[in-house]
Amino acid sequence: MATKIFIDGQAGTTGLRIHERLENRSDLELITLTEETRKDAEARREAIRESDITFLCLPDAAAREAVALAGDADVRIIDASTAHRTNPDWAYGFPELSPAHREKIRTSKRVAVPGCYASGFASLVYPMVQSGLLPKDYPVQCFAMSGYSGGGKKMIAEIESPDRAPELFSPRFYGLANNHKHLPEMQIISGLERKPMFTPIVDDYYNGMLVCVPVQAAIAGHALPPEQVQEMLEQHYAGSNFVHVKPLGTPEEMTATKLSCNDLRDTNQMEIFVFGDAEQILLCSRLDNLGKGASGAAVQCMNIMLELDETTGLV
Repeated sequence: MATKIFIDGQAGTTGLRIHERLENRSDLELITLTEETRKDAEARREAIRESDITFLCLPDAAAREAVALAGDADVRIIDASTAHRTNPDWAYGFPELSPAHREKIRTSKRVAVPGCYASGFASLVYPMVQSGLLPKDYPVQCFAMSGYSGGGKKMIAEIESPDRAPELFSPRFYGLANNHKHLPEMQIISGLERKPMFTPIVDDYYNGMLVCVPVQAAIAGHALPPEQVQEMLEQHYAGSNFVHVKPLGTPEEMTATKLSCNDLRDTNQMEIFVFGDAEQILLCSRLDNLGKGASGAAVQCMNIMLELDETTGLV
């Protein structure tokens, strides 16, 4: 019998991507609402309660409302909003972080999909903290660049307008008050005692992102040989289907590297890089903000919850 799936918020960027990844799978039956009923609370309630798994691709308030609509129904919920990511009662949907994360996803009825920036950040900082190479009280700084699809329908329409303003052709810094909505999960999930300093940038390309975290030995209190850091990360993600730690380059190779942001577009892959020397290293995580940073991660979690091969329907 096919598993019944409902995507609440299917018209949004993430919802559309999840639908594309699921619509041709013979093991699933998609429950859909008409354009007239997709925002109707009673129609949504019935669809949620009828489903085996519901994806929430909604603003935070609407996601909380959807959970309330589910009531005591025996439905498993995968939430792609920010609403539940730091709630300890919900599984955090990044299975590669640890066996405990994977097991909680497998057994939970409530899974929160990580934010795209937070996925890249946690992929670097969580193992650094867990291994003891980075103190929990380290004042972490992070800068990152994403394609404009991360801004949702409004930004996509703005950037793709033939009449767009000249400044929209260039990279733009934002979140300059250090209040980006991903910051709480970046700190809590990674095990940091201090809020990171986070500088995001949006650029004039559709999807793909690069998240970078510099670490200085003078602040950490000990040398950080790149070889040691790369080996630790490689062991942490050994056997992963989607997270791949790249080999350490020579100083000459590092100097020549031009690291682009969108190489992993339209995939659920993530690549991790280590650059620098024992005094100053740069950790980088490359992923698709719509893939491993959103819809791909959501589908991967669903596969794990259904005890399927986690790569089913993903590349």
